[in-house]
Amino acid sequence: MGKLFCEPSAVTETLAPAPAPAPEPLQWPDPSPILPTSAAAAAWGAVRGLEEQQRRSLERISERGVLWRNPAEDSAAAAAAAAAAAPGAAFRLEHGGDVEADGNCLFTAARKAMVGAKVGGPRELRQRTVRRFLEDYYSGAGAGAGAGERRGIVDAAIRHLYSPDLKAGWGIHVVQEVKLLARKEDREGLDAAIQELVDVGVLRETAMESIYKERCIAVNDGPSWAKYMSTSGSPEDEYDIITLQYTEEGLLSIDENRDGHAAAFGDDIAIECLATEFKREVYVVSG
Repeated sequence: MGKLFCEPSAVTETLAPAPAPAPEPLQWPDPSPILPTSAAAAAWGAVRGLEEQQRRSLERISERGVLWRNPAEDSAAAAAAAAAAAPGAAFRLEHGGDVEADGNCLFTAARKAMVGAKVGGPRELRQRTVRRFLEDYYSGAGAGAGAGERRGIVDAAIRHLYSPDLKAGWGIHVVQEVKLLARKEDREGLDAAIQELVDVGVLRETAMESIYKERCIAVNDGPSWAKYMSTSGSPEDEYDIITLQYTEEGLLSIDENRDGHAAAFGDDIAIECLATEFKREVYVVSG
């Protein structure tokens, strides 16, 4: 019987599947740049705080672009009209600069992104976002149960974020926060009430928790969210943000925000209102 000799590497090369062709980068029809040339983003290698995997992902996205399609094109009613239209739009991803990691970062970043637009500073952007929210929140008032139902859905989302049910959620969260608003002009009265309880033997943290919950505004509906999101950590704010942190065992800590510098971080509701106000698509990418 004869024997067949072969080179293993040749067999491996012959049997290996052909590699899939790399996707072609998106071709740009010479669009207007997102940022002017003078403010062009630096190379991703110069961006601080990125891990290597994050950096590589951003480089690939920058090379190929981001394809966006109008969600309306997914509906059956718009299918015929969309067939003759462009399938979507391609966008560049560029680094527009760093912002401080504080409660105003969403609004500072939005201001940087809208180069040339008359949008004011981060605090003014906050106010415009809140005004847009209140207009949408109260729109359709008196139009029947539908408007009330929509407001109820928004209120439930706000309660979930800032006044959670502390009897639930511990399978997901280790720490849950309750946000309260104290009028700046009421701080002395709150301190006096806390001290009265301490003087009769109540632990200070227990006294603080009791007084703050009793006399401060809970962030649990649309109107209180508007007050909360208006707070930028400025002396001009009407309210200070107080944060109660809880674990499953009970109260963990209280951030009294004595200096009044705490600002409300922009949440999903604020992002949606900001996008509506300026008629833009706003996305937040976090590593």
